[in-house]
Amino acid sequence: MNRALVHAMSRPTTIVKDPARLRLPPNYQPEQSGAFSWEQARKQLAGLPAGRGLNIAHEAVDRHVMAGRGDKVALRFVKKSGAPEDLSYTTLQRRTNRFANALRALKVAPGERVFSLLGRQPELYVAALGALKAKAVFCPLFSAFGPEPITTRMSIGEARVLVTTAKLYDKKVRPIRAALPALRHVILVGEGAVGADGSTLAWSALLDTASDRFEIPPTSPEDPSIMHFTSGTTGKPKGALHVHGAVVVHQLTGRVVLDLHDDDVFWCTADPGWVTGTSYGIIAPLTCGVTSVVDEADFDAERWYRILDEQKVSVWYTAPTAVRMLMKAGAEVPKRFDLSSLRFAGSVGEPLNPEAVWWGAEVLGLPFHDNWWQTETGGIMIANLAALPIKPGSMGKPIPGIEAAVVEKSEDGKHVTVLGAPDVEGELALRPGWPSMFRQYVKEEERTRKCFVDGWYLTGDLVKKDADGYFWFVGRADDVIKSSGHLIGPFEVESALMEHPAVAEAGVIGVPDAVAGNLIKAFVVLRPGQTANEALNFDVLGFARTRLGPTVAPKTIAFVADLPKTKSGKIMRRLLKARELGLPEGDTSTLEGAAT
Repeated sequence: MNRALVHAMSRPTTIVKDPARLRLPPNYQPEQSGAFSWEQARKQLAGLPAGRGLNIAHEAVDRHVMAGRGDKVALRFVKKSGAPEDLSYTTLQRRTNRFANALRALKVAPGERVFSLLGRQPELYVAALGALKAKAVFCPLFSAFGPEPITTRMSIGEARVLVTTAKLYDKKVRPIRAALPALRHVILVGEGAVGADGSTLAWSALLDTASDRFEIPPTSPEDPSIMHFTSGTTGKPKGALHVHGAVVVHQLTGRVVLDLHDDDVFWCTADPGWVTGTSYGIIAPLTCGVTSVVDEADFDAERWYRILDEQKVSVWYTAPTAVRMLMKAGAEVPKRFDLSSLRFAGSVGEPLNPEAVWWGAEVLGLPFHDNWWQTETGGIMIANLAALPIKPGSMGKPIPGIEAAVVEKSEDGKHVTVLGAPDVEGELALRPGWPSMFRQYVKEEERTRKCFVDGWYLTGDLVKKDADGYFWFVGRADDVIKSSGHLIGPFEVESALMEHPAVAEAGVIGVPDAVAGNLIKAFVVLRPGQTANEALNFDVLGFARTRLGPTVAPKTIAFVADLPKTKSGKIMRRLLKARELGLPEGDTSTLEGAAT
């Protein structure tokens, strides 16, 4: 048996954490979550004065100023040069008030959609929170999108206002503006802030003339707040509409899942163009009253370690793709930095391979806590909680207030049966009623209706639940491979391959076969210093066969320089399959590195 296999098989299946690294409330007992109620969680928030309702921006900004914490740093922007720029809660309140007043002056009505197309810069965060104060619906777009995905999303959302830069406007929006008849105002940030055709407005001029005092109007928890678009990897993107009451989940999960305390320095690496970057890059940390770090530059391993060191980050929330890129950079790089302030690390975006969890424990001194949620759920639903042992490779357990089950749909799709036995694969379902649940896919009534069957929300993810109540991701329903009568989840195969010391990343697909139906093929990215050759091919195949058995293990391997991913970091297995079989690639607007 080779040394790589011995090392992989010698690890225990559970990581029990050092309580000294956690600072949970002394009365927090996750096993008592049966006594939990969403009404009780709502009481942890202030609500608008005089009982006027619940508004996300008030909970994120104004209530901290009213409580005397206005001087605390809310957002710390790390410029591309490395220099920081701080915004206190008071400064954030004043700027968001100005933007809310500017929207009111432009006659933007409650419920109308304010889109942003910006990088991770202060104006993006001000626009988000200011729009929420004005009861507009905030719709963030990823700044690397090209004209086509921008047009699609702004058309679905009937964009009334767009906040962007002159450069992005000229390159991506001006050519398509005629196709957006609902768009009344474009607000340009930075230099060159007024278009030559007079059709745009300057951010600075609008805000300089606006008052920094604003009273948030009465806001119902059911008033619309944010619209996020699904990535569109398998078709037309869907606009998932959320409400202001979602902030109850954001604040709860910030405390219970991410273990945020008032004096923490928090860093969520996700871009607000994606749901994680809004829910946990803006709302959750601010509602918890912490200092949140924002890096304006793109990923660079050494830069990221330097930020963890210099900003004394204590809680870090990132993506599996980023973790694998750090792993690929090697274990020597972090040794040059002081990471002693870091006490909790979480991951989300796609399932986190067990090897990445162990790498965190061995190289950084603490494991990554994986968790699961979707654009549609609005916040974390299932997690390896801070207070519980980690099972590397698992999604964790449902958070307080969430009822999750493994179900099987009837052939006509109109009924479901709950599968109660442990380790049985089926579709993950959640009992509706949590505050951050999306209320509809905009203009997609039938697609919305199909998500809800027999009193369950069907996620489209295939999972299994073990005897201890931990959930394990198997794959998306359309990713699962049927081979020789067996249903094989690609994630399980990819995770096993990553345990080999030469493998940095892996993507797995099924290739049609006349006898087996499908054969498993793996696309493997090697770690630096490794050379693709026949001997390594046989070694990796043998390793996988020993770990997984001959039925599940890949039959062939292709060594590749990289894997196709969405801009949010998810491996696009359908694109791997299309390229392998010479099929149409379909929508690639969200592909990492796509033309912008």
